[in-house]
Amino acid sequence: MTAKSTWFWICLAAGLCGLIYFLNHRRPAASPGPAKILPGMKAAEVTRFQVQPAKGVEICLERTNGGWQLTKPLVYPAQTEKVEAFLQALEGLTAAAYITPSELRDRPDADEEYGFTAPLYTIIVEPGNYHLHLGLRTVPGDQIFLQVVGVSGIYVVDADFLKTIAATNDQWRSTVLVDLKSVAFDRILVTNAAAGFGLQRDAMNHLWRILPPIEERADSAKIDTALAALQNLRITEFVSDDPSKAELESLGLAPPELELTFAQGTNLAAVLQFGKCPTNDPHTVYTRRRGQSAVMRVPAEPLLRWRDKADAFRDPHLVELTGPVTTIEVRGRDSFSLQRQGENCWRVLPQNFAADADLVNELLSNLCQSQASMVKGVVILPDLGGYGLAPPLRQYTLESAATNAAGSETNRLIAELDFGTNSGDKVFAHRAGESAVYSISRTDFERLPASSWQLRERQIWNLSTNDVAAVTIRQGGKLRRLLRAGPYKWSLAPGSQGSINELAIEEAVRALTQLAAGAWVARGEQDLTHYGFEAVPRQITIELKNGEQRTLEFGGRTPSESAYAAVKLDGESWIFEFPAWLYQFVPLYLSIPAEAP
Repeated sequence: MTAKSTWFWICLAAGLCGLIYFLNHRRPAASPGPAKILPGMKAAEVTRFQVQPAKGVEICLERTNGGWQLTKPLVYPAQTEKVEAFLQALEGLTAAAYITPSELRDRPDADEEYGFTAPLYTIIVEPGNYHLHLGLRTVPGDQIFLQVVGVSGIYVVDADFLKTIAATNDQWRSTVLVDLKSVAFDRILVTNAAAGFGLQRDAMNHLWRILPPIEERADSAKIDTALAALQNLRITEFVSDDPSKAELESLGLAPPELELTFAQGTNLAAVLQFGKCPTNDPHTVYTRRRGQSAVMRVPAEPLLRWRDKADAFRDPHLVELTGPVTTIEVRGRDSFSLQRQGENCWRVLPQNFAADADLVNELLSNLCQSQASMVKGVVILPDLGGYGLAPPLRQYTLESAATNAAGSETNRLIAELDFGTNSGDKVFAHRAGESAVYSISRTDFERLPASSWQLRERQIWNLSTNDVAAVTIRQGGKLRRLLRAGPYKWSLAPGSQGSINELAIEEAVRALTQLAAGAWVARGEQDLTHYGFEAVPRQITIELKNGEQRTLEFGGRTPSESAYAAVKLDGESWIFEFPAWLYQFVPLYLSIPAEAP
């Protein structure tokens, strides 16, 4: 290759490199996407807008108190979610195509051709005085022509934008009948065909009561559910905005068949009135709010409970707990109190022994879950004696810790429950502060402890198997002693006879070192013979390496096919039901064989 041709190819390559560099660095930037039609508009800043449909009245909405309200053709709360969706769609509106002013010069009838002489909608938005006309749809129908006043061209936008615009004022109106979350009330007055009654919410514990003449605790859960149903009630139709008196009478609203008045003290917060069902729709009723002229229709089913008597809201339970109980006072066969001493730790006073936390929780659960039936609505004090309630045969008082105005801790009464005599399978009951007498089933009543010893901690002892030196069995005047040399190493002491199963004995003794009562039955020596304890005792004694002993004595059989057993606690005999699952090991491995001498 000659030098001349070499330079030719070098220059050609350099030129190509320069061209590539120039093209790469002069490439136009990526398109930022379609431009917004109203670039200066911010949905969050809009305070007012108007919608004028081609056929219909002008609709005006204004932002007020954090929400939206119709101001024209009537004043009424608007659907804030629907308004915000419309404004967001308007803010993000972009053009699929744009017809320029130059293209329009050759179309003298453009306004008529694109539908702007009688636009489908005219929209005005403030601030900014944005003025828009929506014209005809394009031939495929999926787009629509849009004109912005002050802009010479015409936009083509997605027709889905039309779905965000309501054509009538009713479609903009809020369908919420009442927003109870924004209404302050502590009293509800119910007027219905059954019987009027009132409900009052306690300022301290927020529980509801049925107002006199028969004052009693209400079922707060039922009331909250009924209120939630009202909160979720939605208007299905706006019937009339200016009904005549005759129309109100025909709709069952003058007077209303059901009226709910919500008040805070003496201040009326809201009054809801409900009338008849339309003849062609038994699932809805006519309704209105006092102070507003509009008549609407709403679903009838959520109102059924409010059409009932006060009994529908009566609390069928003896007590409802709204917080932790710290003290339980019991007056029964003996008088005692249960004092909480930790998260789940209780003590029985003045007897001063640990209470079984599960039994205390069971007591509270039984008190809360027992179903009470009303015997008589109003019983004066002298007549309570006829029910065994003056004085009561048994009483339970529940209290919680509270701080008084001076900052000192004190007890706050939750409930005081009195129980009297029985009538058949029912036991009379009375709640302090109420005039009614109730009854609960005798079965529920018998689940409630009447003596302090019934609530003692059921864990009798908690030993380590490795601390066991021997086990002595006494039965029918005979004695057998088992020695433990280590894990699963057992032998008969001198003088004891028979064969042993070391594995079974180890497991039986391991369970016995963690002995817990199935249920306390009685206490005291006088009750031993009543539960089948013999003059010649049947005993198992666990001997520990430190010389201490734990002795267990067995009595007769229980209805559950276990056995009664007794131990000495604080120098006194305590009788209990021996765990049935553990008792099956006693005759097999921890007894004296019949053939033993």
